[in-house]
Amino acid sequence: MVQIGKLNLGKFPLLLAPMEDVSDPPFRALCKKQGCDMMYTEFISVEGLIRDATKSVQKLDIYDDERPVGIQIFGAKLESMQRAAEIVEEAQPEVLDINYGCPVKKVVCKMAGAGILQDIDRMVSLTAAIVKATSLPVTVKTRLGWDDNTIRIQEVAERLQDVGIQALSIHGRTRKQMYKGEADWTEIGKIKENPRVHIPIFGNGDINSPQKALEYRNKYGVDGIMIGRASIGNPWIFREIKAYFETGELIPGPTLTERVDAAREHLTRSIEWKGEKLGILEMRRHYTNYFRGLRNVKYFRSKLVTEPSLENLFQILDELQEHYSSENLLAV
Repeated sequence: MVQIGKLNLGKFPLLLAPMEDVSDPPFRALCKKQGCDMMYTEFISVEGLIRDATKSVQKLDIYDDERPVGIQIFGAKLESMQRAAEIVEEAQPEVLDINYGCPVKKVVCKMAGAGILQDIDRMVSLTAAIVKATSLPVTVKTRLGWDDNTIRIQEVAERLQDVGIQALSIHGRTRKQMYKGEADWTEIGKIKENPRVHIPIFGNGDINSPQKALEYRNKYGVDGIMIGRASIGNPWIFREIKAYFETGELIPGPTLTERVDAAREHLTRSIEWKGEKLGILEMRRHYTNYFRGLRNVKYFRSKLVTEPSLENLFQILDELQEHYSSENLLAV
């Protein structure tokens, strides 16, 4: 069984990656229903938390039907990180996760996120301070290194374990790669072969099918898999992977009804969480993914991303379902 502190995640957990503007409570709830074993929040600025910024504080929201949840923070200043850890603890997540992997320039230039990969000593000392500042299990998500010439993830895994982290998630790219090219899990597999490393190691990057999930589980020996982009508009990937692990067979993808119901539930939960105006506005980025592959879906998508009325949005979703049911869900 995979343990993070006292938290038991089963034999081989599937985790939802922290994704800005994606892994909020409405989406996490959908992934949980489809078999995801652990959620992570969007990454939260520690500077925003300690200044009580509304957007940052709202990201602390956790609902019982999505647990277990890890709250992920990012920052560069020791005092801010320590204070943020105290605030996170008050929100009562199962885990506090530190982001050392975000490659975005505005984060990296402050030596936060993947920026800290340029200073491993600082990463280790900062992590040690966070471990001491909270009673929550502390985990880390990071990348292989800053670039191909500075891949020190083997050292990072050992040193972070030594200062007290209880699990490590690794994205199989360097910061320089951003999200381009193919994720390389070779170094992740080497960590699992290291007899010194005993904490759970989760692999992340390019897992977009049940077949690939099984291949990478067997090839690299990780303790679990973290899934990010492949889950956007497709929370069913978690149930599909689990079914494939169990039977070796692919189960059918989501039906049209399931896709429409998921969009409807996502919209409803977004409104409940953010209010009607913002909930409708921020939901617009998701429709393309829920209905990807439907023939001539542009007509419905255009209506969904411009309609300001909740009542009309539900009507458009009903019309979409009726239309494609009669079309037998023909894909592009």
